[in-house]
Amino acid sequence: MRLASLKGGRDGQLVIVSRDLRRMTPAAGIAPTLQAALDAWTTTAPRLQARAAALESGEIIGEPFEQAACASPLPRAYQWADGSAYVNHVELVRKARGAQIPDSFWHDPLMYQGGSDSFIGPHDDIMMPTDEGWGVDFEAEIAVIVDDTPLGVSPEEALGYIRLLMLVNDVSLRGLIPGELAKGFGFFQSKPSSAFSPVCVTPDELGEAWSGGVLRLPLISHYNGEPFGAPNAGVDMTFHMGQLVAHAAKSRPLCAGSIIGSGTVSNKLEGGPGKPIAEGGVGYSCIAELRMIETILHGQPSTRFMKFGDRVQIEMLDAEGASIFGQINQTLTQLAPRL
Repeated sequence: MRLASLKGGRDGQLVIVSRDLRRMTPAAGIAPTLQAALDAWTTTAPRLQARAAALESGEIIGEPFEQAACASPLPRAYQWADGSAYVNHVELVRKARGAQIPDSFWHDPLMYQGGSDSFIGPHDDIMMPTDEGWGVDFEAEIAVIVDDTPLGVSPEEALGYIRLLMLVNDVSLRGLIPGELAKGFGFFQSKPSSAFSPVCVTPDELGEAWSGGVLRLPLISHYNGEPFGAPNAGVDMTFHMGQLVAHAAKSRPLCAGSIIGSGTVSNKLEGGPGKPIAEGGVGYSCIAELRMIETILHGQPSTRFMKFGDRVQIEMLDAEGASIFGQINQTLTQLAPRL
């Protein structure tokens, strides 16, 4: 089952989307919003599945589905916590500044609590007052939405509470991160609103590509129309999604609609740093990682962070080449000054 939220109201309007992402039908009479559906998932899921089957069979004709009309599946959420399942990414960032990662990073996930009161639509511009010094970057990741999850759940049990998967552009302001982290109190200004894919899907839609909390498909990023990254989300993943959910629920329960992210998807190449796609590698899921490798190899980065007018597209295709979640398609745009 594929679900989306059309723009309208603070929490969007829930629709069911066909597998080819061409048609949709409202979820009216079942749940007005995705959050409402998640709040009563045991009741709403079978009814949503039945309507999805009717849409797929042609019993319901539906209407055209436009990705640009979508908000993020949850336009706002009770919880957004982003982990770092791909320790290769963390290792590269630290290596570039001459630091080694602690051994604990390999068995105890990093995680930060992000702002969840306002997410960006998947085709909405990334609005910033400046691109100078803030180091605007994209981060291509996968994320899961969970049902009510009890405190102290095990990683294996946590997998059973995952209801939906989607993609995320975890926008980062690299120029602000060092100053914030130096205070010893974590991210805030350096992590603005994130954007999620137009469509979220139930795990059964992914078939063999989803097992054991790992999504084994390439995550494809284009930057200004050129291929930038296609690392496989199922490769070099130190912590599966069940482990990340369990980590988030170690000292608190998670309510239905909580979102847990994977962190930047990152692959090694023959045991070492990756390479750009043009050089035979799988590229990267953020600009920072490319800059880190440039620093390691050449002593300094040569690739700039995003400038106004730059565009990023993030997508995942199934084995037949069809888009699963739709496409995140965003342009960095200058925010008009307040009068």
